[in-house]
Amino acid sequence: MDKRVLLVGGGKSFMVTSIANELKNKGFEVIQSAPNVTDIERIKDKPSLYLIYIDQIDDMMELFVYLRDKVFEDDLSISIIGSPDEIEKIVENKDSAMLSAVFERPVNVKELGQKMIELVEKENIRLQKKRILVVDDDGVMLRTIKSWLSEKYQVFMVNSGMAAITFLVKNPVDLILLDYEMPVTTGPQVLKMLRSEPDTCDIPVMFLTVKGDKESVMQVVSLKPEKYLLKTMPPGELIANIDEFFEKQKVKSYQDTL
Repeated sequence: MDKRVLLVGGGKSFMVTSIANELKNKGFEVIQSAPNVTDIERIKDKPSLYLIYIDQIDDMMELFVYLRDKVFEDDLSISIIGSPDEIEKIVENKDSAMLSAVFERPVNVKELGQKMIELVEKENIRLQKKRILVVDDDGVMLRTIKSWLSEKYQVFMVNSGMAAITFLVKNPVDLILLDYEMPVTTGPQVLKMLRSEPDTCDIPVMFLTVKGDKESVMQVVSLKPEKYLLKTMPPGELIANIDEFFEKQKVKSYQDTL
């Protein structure tokens, strides 16, 4: 079990120190950071589990704007500790959707430590799921697809073709859901680049698009996408297509071992 946590808060705060000590007593490796983007960015090999102690909420809004994107791009689990008013401000700014857990001050550090262990257990179960990268320039569509798929799969999101190429350099995935029409680099262009590189040529790709005309479909047939799916399909049908794909992969892998 990976019990690493990034504890974000004023390092000299008595409560932050108490929380860090309790987490260490519970077997966590605690990495601490000041509550600003620069300090967090300097940390190499950051854990996926963040615990943020809110102090002076107005001074930390830039941090939450930064995390709003990172939580989806890097698939983070973020928990916060704050007063009811501070938590309400996070809700007002529509950042609550990215939170795994919320703790009101004053917080019982022993109960918090136990809750963090439960979050780690859930996180480790989640990390065993298949990894899907969704590539789309529409932020609303990205979040919608993630909300549909997250119960069964690990979902990562990028908003451009080049961002997908950059992401895949360091992050292996089991499937890519690729938009067809995107600015600068289109979906077909992205797939051609993926197919031309040894490290990415075998990654399964499904188009997920509004373009259902025969001409668009025929333009990418030679690139051999796994499927060509329409964004207009119901969520259950999209999930069923993905489930079916991974089920066939499992059967094929079993047959190859015989």
